[in-house]
Amino acid sequence: MTRSPSLKRPLIVYPLVFHFLTLLASFSILIAVALRIDSGGPYTDERIIPIIADAVARDAAGGLSIVMTPELADLRTEATDLWFVAEDDGGASVVFGTVPENYASLLGRLSDLSYAQLRDRVAPYDLAAVIRRENTDIGALTILGHGALSELGFMVVFATNTIILPIFVLLTLTSLVVTPWIVRRSLAGVSRIAREAEEIDANSRGRRLSEAYVPQEIAPLVRAVNDALRRLDDGYERQQRFIASASHELRTPIAVLASKVDAADSKTVRALALDVQRIATMTEQLLDLHRLENNRHDVAIDLAEVGRRVVGDLAPLVIANGGSISLEVVDNEPCIGDVAALERVLVNLVQNAIDHGGTNVVVRVLGAALEVEDDGPGIPPTERERVFEPFHRLRPRATGSGLGLNLVQEVMDQHGGRVEILDAPSGGTVFRVDLGAV
Repeated sequence: MTRSPSLKRPLIVYPLVFHFLTLLASFSILIAVALRIDSGGPYTDERIIPIIADAVARDAAGGLSIVMTPELADLRTEATDLWFVAEDDGGASVVFGTVPENYASLLGRLSDLSYAQLRDRVAPYDLAAVIRRENTDIGALTILGHGALSELGFMVVFATNTIILPIFVLLTLTSLVVTPWIVRRSLAGVSRIAREAEEIDANSRGRRLSEAYVPQEIAPLVRAVNDALRRLDDGYERQQRFIASASHELRTPIAVLASKVDAADSKTVRALALDVQRIATMTEQLLDLHRLENNRHDVAIDLAEVGRRVVGDLAPLVIANGGSISLEVVDNEPCIGDVAALERVLVNLVQNAIDHGGTNVVVRVLGAALEVEDDGPGIPPTERERVFEPFHRLRPRATGSGLGLNLVQEVMDQHGGRVEILDAPSGGTVFRVDLGAV
């Protein structure tokens, strides 16, 4: 079976891919613009500032001194023209290397500055320097220094570090978190109506899917489904009215016909009595189906009492046909259901045993289950599902309406129970209906 396409996946993946490509394009454009704007020379790599700050210490007199740390030694090896000035807020300062005369006016006033990139457009770029305020263990220091130079344009690095990269990371994380959340929240109404639809069956006619929580784009589909449910309900009601009307209309003429046939002396006419009885039984069973679907009343049921009533009512019929019927109560458990419907189930199973089984019928109560056993020829395994179909008969000329076992199946479906066919020890058939205990 072809797998249904996902709606959430494109709603999440496509926007994320689009956002990523858009950000990447914006990143590239900004770098290109920065490269075009940036016409200055190399700039001083700001990574020298933390190295310098770690190398500045205080002496016993409270002044500043320089400690040759391994990092500072490596930096000096890399940048042989390294120089810097470190100054605290109190005016104390320390100098390393040869500071160009151009910066002499800044000495003693560095603490008034916080950040600057000073660039030199003429080789060897010995005037390129960086000013940055740094918090250290000995207090805040303002450092002016020259060391390792970077050939990459300053505007590119500045734009990347301060604008592009933070925005790129923020938007990417936001898209990864917010987009799936928005999609799931937007489609929550769809999941809700899906759960509502799963609860709709033949016993919940009149129910409709809620349109209050679905997106506007899905609402037309929900309305179309509700219209379809409404049409199905209307068709079902028309069918039920027809069955009820037809059954009631047939009952009276059938009763009149049956009385006339019973009063007749002719063998031919009396032979028609079986056909009349079959029509009468079919009419009653159609009415039973109608009553089951429209007038169900669930109460606590004593299956042993149900068995006693049915066996008592049908015993004369079984004996008149030369058979026997008995009741065995092995165990009795309370259960919930419609008494009239369950009595009809037991009546139909006993009548089925009389019509198609042998001469001896046993009704057995097993907790919340009922069994009807006969000593007839049995039912082949290949036919055990089909016997519950309407008007299906194992033998074409068999008596009965063909609706009895179908009614049994319908009642058990209505009660959430099950019906199964087993082999009897005598070779006959055992019909077991199980309601489940309360």
